[in-house]
Amino acid sequence: MNQEREQQLVERLGRAEAWTTSSSLADALGVTRRSIRNYVASINRHSRNHEIIESSPRGYRLNTAAYAVYRESSSAGEAATPRQRLYDLVRTLVDSDDGVDLYELADQLAVSDSTVESDLGRVRRILPEGLGLSRSGSIVALAGGERAKRRLLSRMFHDETEHGVVGLEAIQREFVPDHLSEFKTDLVSALREAGYYVNDFGIDSALLHIAIAVDRTRKAPVAEAAEAVPDDPVARIIAGLTAQHFDVALSGDDLEYLPSLLAVHAITPLLNDAGRSYLDPKIVAVVRSVIEDVGREYLIDLSDDEFINRFALHVRSLLRRASQRAYSRNPLAGSIKTSYPMTYELSVYVARGLQKRLGVTFNDDEIAYIALHIGAYLSERAQAEDRVTCTIVCPTYYDLQTTLRDRVQVMLGDVLDVKMLIARTDVDWDHLGTDLVLTTIDPPVPSPSVLVIKPFFSPADADLVRGVLARIRTTRRRRAIKENLLAYFDESLFVRDAPLTGADDTIRMLGDRMVAAGAITSQYVAGALERERLSSTVFADGLAVPHALEMSARRTVIAVAINGSSIPWGGKRVNVAAFVAFSSDSRSDFQTFFDQFIAVFSDGSNLRRIVERATSFQAFIAELTAILDS
Repeated sequence: MNQEREQQLVERLGRAEAWTTSSSLADALGVTRRSIRNYVASINRHSRNHEIIESSPRGYRLNTAAYAVYRESSSAGEAATPRQRLYDLVRTLVDSDDGVDLYELADQLAVSDSTVESDLGRVRRILPEGLGLSRSGSIVALAGGERAKRRLLSRMFHDETEHGVVGLEAIQREFVPDHLSEFKTDLVSALREAGYYVNDFGIDSALLHIAIAVDRTRKAPVAEAAEAVPDDPVARIIAGLTAQHFDVALSGDDLEYLPSLLAVHAITPLLNDAGRSYLDPKIVAVVRSVIEDVGREYLIDLSDDEFINRFALHVRSLLRRASQRAYSRNPLAGSIKTSYPMTYELSVYVARGLQKRLGVTFNDDEIAYIALHIGAYLSERAQAEDRVTCTIVCPTYYDLQTTLRDRVQVMLGDVLDVKMLIARTDVDWDHLGTDLVLTTIDPPVPSPSVLVIKPFFSPADADLVRGVLARIRTTRRRRAIKENLLAYFDESLFVRDAPLTGADDTIRMLGDRMVAAGAITSQYVAGALERERLSSTVFADGLAVPHALEMSARRTVIAVAINGSSIPWGGKRVNVAAFVAFSSDSRSDFQTFFDQFIAVFSDGSNLRRIVERATSFQAFIAELTAILDS
């Protein structure tokens, strides 16, 4: 447990932009300040003379340079931790058909005999069906089939790597010491030429299995090489490239198994004439039905045939993964959830629809892959709608004004909509009517919406304008939700420092108040609990936004619980829980509200400000208003 907490501490400090106090770290991890001091001491003690966490009267911070050096120096990795040692023990057992001597193994791992005995007990507990340990005196062997041993290695390697995300360098270091990067390049190229879309997040997971197959074939070439490569284009690609890069002839079993693994984790047929033959009409019909539900519930149109067909191919692969419980890991899951909460919410709704119709379950990684599909489609449509309107003021001098306008449009046309070009000095500054004014002459009175630029517009000027545009868009969105947002709160639905034990407890407590206020029914509370089981509603550090997927509230309200001591919530901890209930009448406002409400609290300083200062309902409204106006 301590090792896990220490990793969480390092990750939290890595995300922090300033010194972090021990009390805030203790609250975030659900431990005491003394525990934080012990974790810091332990981390620095085991970091091999690299003080990776610095301390001062202001708190703690991660020394990123020292941490990078430490990670680099430890990448070769000795068995310094119980988890690493367990992996090394399993690796040794898999590689030793005749078994290993426990006393020699203890010397090899530089641990005591009793430690190895204890580790063997842990190995027994994690062995899957089909594998077992046999023992004769001090000799221990791993008994079972080759495929089961490889799956165990793969699972252990996943668990041993940071966050379970497999990296190419780690695979090469462990299994195939040469040519893996070149092999991957050629594999991806060949798969694309054969008409497949390649998911780079999934390809490394498939590469792990290929590398294990190569490693095992080199060490124990007992399986006969395939007399004839299966009549499958992916099998032919794998056979040719493993022979070319590793001088290994894989078995027929490998050449049947590895292509199916790629199909599950990493490749999808391109949506061309050949790829359309992979479309399953039943899956397409289910996807279309779910997308229609999205349109009715959220007023968001995803009914484009190209999108539906492409997504149906993804669902086809997902069903194969689900049938094997071999879900693909997605390192973007956390950032998608925090940065694009509405897109993630749509994905949860889609996942539930698919789950009900197809009997398949989803984890957060798979929901994030759905979000990538939806987000990519919506971003193409939203780009034009999100552009900031602009007036350019540049008095005429030859064609300087048109040159400036053209350069602005070339550099910023994706985010800026130039409505007017005023090529004179007598400007009616008060009636320009656009979000932003770019001017080469000084305005009579400075204004946040007027930016003075140089007549020869440079990339540096473009970067400056983009920063201003981001601020304008944020301000515009916050203004759009401010009036309605403040009306959604009610003093009877505000709770401060209640003795809450977790997500379900908090949802039920706030839900009971909302039911008593006549805003929702008990069915809505049940819907919020169901939504929480699908995927945690912690969308930002310290913030949970529980809600039901259907907008079935009698009226739109938000119940808020704020705790100085954090509440455990789905493996994380939160200080603010905002139980949101939307009615069908407010359906059109939900998307704007959801994204912007979470964006406000995604800024850690805003969250801390609310937790520290909002000691009453009136103080909460005052602080939230000040944040929205800032």
